Amino acid sequence: MIIEQLTGQVTSHLSELKNGILIHSSVIRDFSALQKAAKQANFNLQIASGFRSFARQSLIWNNKYSGKSELLDKLEHPIDISTISELEKLLAILHWSALPGTSRHHWGTDFDLYDPDLLPENGKLQLKVSEYTKDYFLEFNDWLTANINNYGFYRPYQTYNNGVASEPWHISYFPIANKALKQLDYTTFTT
Repeated sequence: MIIEQLTGQVTSHLSELKNGILIHSSVIRDFSALQKAAKQANFNLQIASGFRSFARQSLIWNNKYSGKSELLDKLEHPIDISTISELEKLLAILHWSALPGTSRHHWGTDFDLYDPDLLPENGKLQLKVSEYTKDYFLEFNDWLTANINNYGFYRPYQTYNNGVASEPWHISYFPIANKALKQLDYTTFTT
């Protein structure tokens, strides 16, 4: 993979799904099969966030840094950014969001999933752990846990790890994401 693909600067490796979401061309077949299996289990599996360009990831980052978007602590409570240091703000953002150029979403292999039919009335998707472990996505989450590996997917953020939040909604397509990780390791040590 070329560095421009790994950092979200080009889209030549992507294809567009019916709903306009871009994903890696080599993922479409297995993602569609996963989506079909979910439908057979009475779930409407959809991508809340797929490919993100460098510019999109920068916008997410900058909005959290400036306070335009809500910044959450490790317990998913809002943080008043005026009460914390610059370092604390940086670490709080990194807990939930990757630096632009380092997001797995740049690869087109990683997706945030949900079932819009399970949202509460007038509910908005928040991508909070409680939605998937206690609330309305619990059964959907259990189904994902039992089935994603059958289609080549896994959860890179299964548990809290080294300051990065657990994200039960985030799946990754192993065959391509693993290549991207190896390329990043190579690039990191050779440039």
